[in-house]
Amino acid sequence: MDLSAKHNIAQLQTSTQVIFLICGLGISSWAPMVPYVKDQLKLDEAGMGFLLLFLGAGALMMMPVTGWLISRLGSRRVILYATFVTAGALPLLLMMNTSFSLALMLFVFGSGVGSVDVAMNAHGVQVQNLSGRPIMSSLHGLFSVGGLLGSLGIGFLISSGLNPIWAAGCISIILLILVLVKYNALLDKVLEDALVVRYSEGHHQSNASGQSWFNKRVLFLGFLCFSVFLAEGAMLDWSAILLRDFKHIEESFSGIGYASFSIAMAVMRLLGDRIVTRILPSTVVIGGSLVAATGFLVIIFSPWIPITLLGFILVGVGAANTVPVFFSEGGRLKDVPSTIAIPAITTMGYAGQLAGPAILGFLAKSTSLPAAFGFTAGLLLLVAVTYVFHRKSRR
Repeated sequence: MDLSAKHNIAQLQTSTQVIFLICGLGISSWAPMVPYVKDQLKLDEAGMGFLLLFLGAGALMMMPVTGWLISRLGSRRVILYATFVTAGALPLLLMMNTSFSLALMLFVFGSGVGSVDVAMNAHGVQVQNLSGRPIMSSLHGLFSVGGLLGSLGIGFLISSGLNPIWAAGCISIILLILVLVKYNALLDKVLEDALVVRYSEGHHQSNASGQSWFNKRVLFLGFLCFSVFLAEGAMLDWSAILLRDFKHIEESFSGIGYASFSIAMAVMRLLGDRIVTRILPSTVVIGGSLVAATGFLVIIFSPWIPITLLGFILVGVGAANTVPVFFSEGGRLKDVPSTIAIPAITTMGYAGQLAGPAILGFLAKSTSLPAAFGFTAGLLLLVAVTYVFHRKSRR
């Protein structure tokens, strides 16, 4: 059966890009709301931090369930339903007047975002398989663009005088319009199932352990994702503190490190598909991990602020296209269907992003924050080394 003949590949790619944009837009729109919620409920930093765990818990708990839902409903229906949950919860987050109700709504919001994340990656992998060329980097680039637009967009609406609840409602409406417009252009379940069978050849004959999360190849890719996402979490949660307390940058400018990292990552992801086409994916992973590790070392040891910012750029450049390669490889594992591999890899990856900053916090308390960044550099070096042996074992 000519699977590609059933769909316009360019239209499929564009529609999938919009879904990645939706996910980035949805999750990043929450960030500017945090101060308003904190003030509204009169929470201190510890209390707000505790409540934020419920967002992560919702995402992590729904990610493995989403794989089961995809196998029964197809990824596009999961994307539709999960986007409705995300869009519905976004303005409600600002209406909660108790810590308990906020925790519950953060869990719902996280569940929606987590489900969209797994489903869009599963869908993106199948579209990539169908098109026969790399597209995952550009898809994740659109997620990064959505992240920038979300944080800037809702901030602009609020600064223009719009009530934060109405500003969040505007973002929700945009999310719903985008997903409804692109829904019919996404892969239907019949074609998606056919692609899963084709690119997970032989999985119907494999035993239960071969399809489980405990498959060694799934766990290996999950570990790699955990490590890279931990590095991204370090940038998000600890970069400003490191610049303020150890590089003595004024607090009002302490976000410049993360901004440098984010812009570099977004640009490299948008260029990533061309890069992966021209060089081996293994080179992207090994070289990218080494570049990102070098960036962390530059951040730690540079006495000059411009060179320190160059370190943040190196981390973004190096880390940008490694995760898309891991997802692409997970979608082509023999004897493990993508509906098993992608949710498992995604869950382990996001565990790194959510739990990683806490791990670094404990390390920083017992040693120092630069030492915790050094640990992250070592973890990225481990990614490069283990992937070298992984590449040799596949020959």
